[in-house]
Amino acid sequence: MNIQEIYKLYQAHPCITTDSRDCPEGSIFLALKGASFDGNKFAVNALEKGCSYAIIDNATIKEETVQSEYADRLILVEDCLQTYKDLAREHRRQFQIPVIAITGTNGKTTTKELLAAVLSERYNVLFTQGNYNNDVGVPKTLFGLKPEHDIAVVEMGASHPGDIKTLVETTEPTHGLITNVGRAHLLGFGSFEGVKRTKGELYDYLIAHGCPIFLNADNNDLKQMAEERHAQQMFEYSQHSDTDIRGEVISCAPFLRFQWRNGNQPWNEVQTNLIGSYNIDNMLAAIATGIHFGIEEKQICHALESYIPKNNRSQMEVTKHNKLIIDAYNANPTSMAAALDNFKIMDVSPKMVILGKMGELGDIWKEEHQKIVDYLRSAQFDKVWLVGEEYAATDCPYRIFKDVEEVKTALSKERPEGYYILIKGSNSNKLFQLPEFL
Repeated sequence: MNIQEIYKLYQAHPCITTDSRDCPEGSIFLALKGASFDGNKFAVNALEKGCSYAIIDNATIKEETVQSEYADRLILVEDCLQTYKDLAREHRRQFQIPVIAITGTNGKTTTKELLAAVLSERYNVLFTQGNYNNDVGVPKTLFGLKPEHDIAVVEMGASHPGDIKTLVETTEPTHGLITNVGRAHLLGFGSFEGVKRTKGELYDYLIAHGCPIFLNADNNDLKQMAEERHAQQMFEYSQHSDTDIRGEVISCAPFLRFQWRNGNQPWNEVQTNLIGSYNIDNMLAAIATGIHFGIEEKQICHALESYIPKNNRSQMEVTKHNKLIIDAYNANPTSMAAALDNFKIMDVSPKMVILGKMGELGDIWKEEHQKIVDYLRSAQFDKVWLVGEEYAATDCPYRIFKDVEEVKTALSKERPEGYYILIKGSNSNKLFQLPEFL
């Protein structure tokens, strides 16, 4: 069966499940494999539970059931994951609507949420839910496309060379932006140049297909990447350059307040619910996109002021004892430096930081953790707790905890009172568990 034939089956049964525990009547089960599971083993069970068909890539299972009642309902393919992506692309091709792809080292999820909020002022928008931004999550998003959608915003993550190339070939975007490029996932990319090449695969696709790029003109790496590829269609935004969309930070105490304007039009002032002056770049990306798609300026301001983060990214939580700045989903040298820079200049007191380790840094892990410790020394925060044994390998004067459980134990005995506390770490650190103890 080729992909067009499989897609005809999907049109008759427009529900794909990859979880044998969730088999809606009449759906199609697709047998994905992972490090600790093989969906092929559950294909027959999925049919028994109500799936109309099961797509598998294990020929032995097909042979074993050749005489059974399920034989004609087991579809053998070479690679289930590739079929999943090809099928999602076939579905995406049924919709002649703008599809905006977003990638970057930091800020892509927040930017995706802001773009969706702005565009929703006028359009019915499909956008990536949560962080479904990999080679399984992106197809899942595309399968959500329905005739009522006017536009789609698709987030794309990467941790190895070629990841973005694969995702754009599945998604076939009509527009795109890279938020930034930084020193993250270096274990997979090999180097910072590897990060730039992989993220730049989005530019490669857009330029090859004559599609526009939304570009942060203040980011020298992104400008260089676009210039090297001879990008022609660029819609630029900036805090410092003479671009169509300009923005300036007014204050960040603690929530970002900024102003922006389109060309020579009057300035618009926006009070956001996001912590961190670094979020102005994410805001300007959403503004530039909104202007390009015809959203009125007052609608853009309304969307940005109404957006409230709920995903452990740049959000504020006030407890009975402290005021927490929670950024506990992503941590790499670039995002860590941005969060600490912002916290340092915030006019609040006293200040405490709880920082998690940074992963996937390869051979430079010790060097990068030492840089964080050195920064903390210069910043002179009132209290510093560090989580992760990586910090124990540095020249560090601060209190170090093995993991979040040790932190919770300490907090049960000596909870800080009256502090502004920055909680920054990757999701794997599980620092998002700390607010209830603070």
